[in-house]
Amino acid sequence: MKSIKSLSSGISASESLKARLTLSFSLMGAIWIVGLIGHFTVLKEWPALLLYVFGSIGLVLYRGNKLGEWQKIYLAGGNLGKSLKWGGIAGAVLFAMDIINTVMYYKNGGAPMAGMEFILVNGSLLYLFPILILAEEFLWRGIMFSALIEKGVNKHLTVFLTTIFYVVNHFAVASVGMQERALMGMMAFPIGILGGYLVLKTKNIWGSVLVHITTMVSMVLDIFVIPQLIR
Repeated sequence: MKSIKSLSSGISASESLKARLTLSFSLMGAIWIVGLIGHFTVLKEWPALLLYVFGSIGLVLYRGNKLGEWQKIYLAGGNLGKSLKWGGIAGAVLFAMDIINTVMYYKNGGAPMAGMEFILVNGSLLYLFPILILAEEFLWRGIMFSALIEKGVNKHLTVFLTTIFYVVNHFAVASVGMQERALMGMMAFPIGILGGYLVLKTKNIWGSVLVHITTMVSMVLDIFVIPQLIR
């Protein structure tokens, strides 16, 4: 059913869906192209990261506020309580698994994530994590995910595809070495899978946001706390 704002603006449901698909995939492509270009310049991946954050949040806010598509892109409606409940449980499980894996990683001689520590502290990226989390969830589990489901793409394939896109995106926007990008991609995979199925079952994105916040907290511990305890 079309929203009131969509009706008043004369945008049909099919036009809305086509626009959301086109815009979300175009943004993803633009991020990857800018990231590839930046990788070979002094700018590195910072322009791609800025495009990622402001593009994702701006796109979703425009579709939601101007066109009334909040429910369509899962930022409103659905089963919020169920989403947050299972998001909290899934986040706690991932948190524990990540801490255990990180302890084993360092005990087996794994190298500290010096690149991430540098940009988090010197680049002040640590303080922007909440915004980054929203940008990631809005794009992958919000506008793109909802559009693929509405398009009729298989639900399991939708979870898998948006997760893979999310994982690969770390190689386009992370201004660190490839090994650290791969480690972040590995951390992103379970976030994408669990978050995707949460959104699929509840039609609400905020449980996935909670999972993401919890795992980001564990990542900060991975970088700044656990290496000090293992030494």
